[in-house]
Amino acid sequence: MPYPLDDRDGHRRCRDCGEWKSLDEFCANSRRPDGRGSYCKPCFNLRSKVSYAKRTREKHGREVRQPPVVPDGHRRCPTCGETKALADFPRNRSGRGGYGRYSKPCHNEKGKESKLRLYGGSREYHLRRRYGIGQREFDELLAEQGGVCAVCLAEDPQHVDHDHRTGWVRGILCFNCNGGLGQFRDSPTRLARAITYLRGTTWQRALIHPGVYQMCSPTRGRPPSPRS
Repeated sequence: MPYPLDDRDGHRRCRDCGEWKSLDEFCANSRRPDGRGSYCKPCFNLRSKVSYAKRTREKHGREVRQPPVVPDGHRRCPTCGETKALADFPRNRSGRGGYGRYSKPCHNEKGKESKLRLYGGSREYHLRRRYGIGQREFDELLAEQGGVCAVCLAEDPQHVDHDHRTGWVRGILCFNCNGGLGQFRDSPTRLARAITYLRGTTWQRALIHPGVYQMCSPTRGRPPSPRS
């Protein structure tokens, strides 16, 4: 015999489980004056699953496949079919519970497949997403530089240098030069001061006669300590 639907200070008794719960814990029902149904959300979901299984059995003559039981703090990856701890899934703020759907190995493999299908490979994907150019534009810019780093002239540079304020690509640099500009924060003032500093602290070789050079001491700094 169903329980009476007496409301008490914004609460209602669920017809199935018989528990008193707040109206917010009941499913929406536009046909009722308060906009809430007779069953709490867990009971309503259970009823919906049972009803769906019954309709599938009667209409199509097959049973609904039951999902595997997953312990708390775990998730089943639909690709590899393994049940793993949540720590084995990548973080995803839009995903259920803050984690992605696929385990980390499967997620990475799917990412590689997508990059290969959409961009032809990870290199093209990286260039397009971060710098807005492809491998073809990269090769054209490198050819304009003579195939060398735009700063130190080292051969076969592989790093795209861009203006961090505007995003515009400036050239192709080697690893050291690209990192050096980043360490100096792309500041001409800091670079100029570094040049002045080096000139004032580095020994220079001065030509005093054809074929004869003399080492000139820096204007400031200390000589290295003698080795013992």
